[in-house]
Order: sequence, then structure tokens, then C-alpha cells
Amino acid sequence: MDIPKLVLTVIQVLLALFLIVVVLLQESKTSGLSGAISGGADTFLSKNKAKSWDAKLARWTKWVAIAFVVITLIAALV
Repeated sequence: MDIPKLVLTVIQVLLALFLIVVVLLQESKTSGLSGAISGGADTFLSKNKAKSWDAKLARWTKWVAIAFVVITLIAALV
């Protein structure tokens, strides 16, 4: 295995691990049955705080996924 392929493989593994972490940090978009029974008791400020954090995580997920696909395609061509 030559050096460029090895470097791309290491980058690909790191991106995959980072993508897994970013996806797992996101909150679920559905509250399920417990949310339907208990109702929405969140305040306005807590919703905006969570939304901004979730928006950042969603943005990171998108960019890391795009980088992962690009690195995978480059590694396949090398």
C-alpha cells in the first residue's frame, strides 16, 4: 500500500469516527409517546438554545458527510 492511499484511509477513518460522534450528539426530532403524554414544558429560551446547538450539529454533520464521500471517492480512484 502506497503512502497517499494510506493517508487517505487514515483521514477516512477519522472522518467516519467524527461523523458517528456528531450524529450521536444530536437530539431526536421526535419526542415519541412520552412527549405526547407529558406535553411540551420547555421554555422559549431553552428551545432556542437547543435549536442553535442542534443547528450547529446538523451543519457539521452535513459538511463531514460531504468530506467523507469526497475522500472515499478520491481513495477509490487512487
